[in-house]
Amino acid sequence: MAVREHWRSGTGFVLAAAGSAVGLGNLWGFAYRASQGGGAAFLLLYLLIVLVVCLPVLVAEMVLGRSTGKSPLNAPVQVAGANWQPMGWLFVLAACGILAFYAVLMGWTAHTFLHSLVFGLPSDMDEAKAFFGSVSTGNSVLFGQLISLVLTGVVVSAGIRGGIERLTRWCMPVLFLLLLFLACWAASLPGAWDGYRTFLFKWDLQQFFDPSTVRNAFTQAFFSIGTGIGCILAYSAYLDRRNQIPQEALAVIGMDTAVGLLAGMVTFPVVMSFGLKDVVSSSTVGTLFISLPTGLAALGLTGRLVAVLFFALAYIAAITSSISLLEVPVASLIDRFGWRRNHAVWLSTAVVFVAGLPSALNLDFLGRMDAIFGGLLLIFGGLLLSLLLGWIVPRQFEEDLSQCETSLGMRRFLKFMLRWVSPPVVAFGLIVSLVDLFNQWWVA
Repeated sequence: MAVREHWRSGTGFVLAAAGSAVGLGNLWGFAYRASQGGGAAFLLLYLLIVLVVCLPVLVAEMVLGRSTGKSPLNAPVQVAGANWQPMGWLFVLAACGILAFYAVLMGWTAHTFLHSLVFGLPSDMDEAKAFFGSVSTGNSVLFGQLISLVLTGVVVSAGIRGGIERLTRWCMPVLFLLLLFLACWAASLPGAWDGYRTFLFKWDLQQFFDPSTVRNAFTQAFFSIGTGIGCILAYSAYLDRRNQIPQEALAVIGMDTAVGLLAGMVTFPVVMSFGLKDVVSSSTVGTLFISLPTGLAALGLTGRLVAVLFFALAYIAAITSSISLLEVPVASLIDRFGWRRNHAVWLSTAVVFVAGLPSALNLDFLGRMDAIFGGLLLIFGGLLLSLLLGWIVPRQFEEDLSQCETSLGMRRFLKFMLRWVSPPVVAFGLIVSLVDLFNQWWVA
């Protein structure tokens, strides 16, 4: 890449990387997947996967980006040769595929925010379902998808410091403050403890062996952290050699996990207080776009204010993720062909918009895109990263961490996890996910 920017500070990178990780996967996906019956088993599996698998893989992805200074498309080739070029294309394909349906969800979120602000909330479940029908069909879907992609493109076209870092420096603190406020408010609801107990603390040992619970935990962990699709790799290519990668990876994972748990602490009390449990567990969109507005409507003006704040929060979280997804094809076009950033941004935006049209027009297609690109490909990308940095080029991993004075004990621990723990565990998660999806889509 002809001219390479750098982050102004380590804090700027951590906030941007956390913004990449924090998105609708926390606010939307966590509540839905936790409500599928896993309860405490899902939560424990999720935390174990994040710490045991995602942390070393995230460090490996950051090392790959910083040590090569290349885009997600070219970084694997730089360290391991042309045979690893398909891994680079996988990163680009996964990021574009996720952004294609993610922009549709962003459009729904923006529409719901504006409707709550201007017109108010639906008075009952039937009205909420009718409203969601209007949000998820027709020209408004395409308009919301387009506007979300254009806003994302404007930020990415401004560059690393002027666009991405500037946005996340403002948005991430606002996001956490809003979420803390909403979590404190939700804790005061009459059904708060029942919500926590039902969705987060309900213990069922059999759920540990349920394929859907295992798949949901792997999908949530990888989709939430965002490792395996090249976003963190793209950001890490702009890192300084002085950045302490293991500590920054821990900070990113900690912030992301905190947001997911806080989002559950907002959602689950509302669900239990207003008797919306069945809607949440039966629909991937039920939690965010049907249950919450319906429940909050019963609180009058207070509920409306909370809804406006929540969907503003959701859109902030979504755009901090979408800019990282768009940066993957943009950085790859700049790196591979020497394009100017503006040209790469708007071509990528146009391609993603067209790729997202089937998701905008068909809810079932959107769900399958989520399962494939937001689940299987992420997990597969994580497996490839662990194999590449753990077995193919382990010296690259060790040398980069030693240059930033990471302790010998930490390097040995991360290398052991990356070589001997992450690959078999991720492979297991990938196989279980494939079998479970096959049973759901074709056998059943």
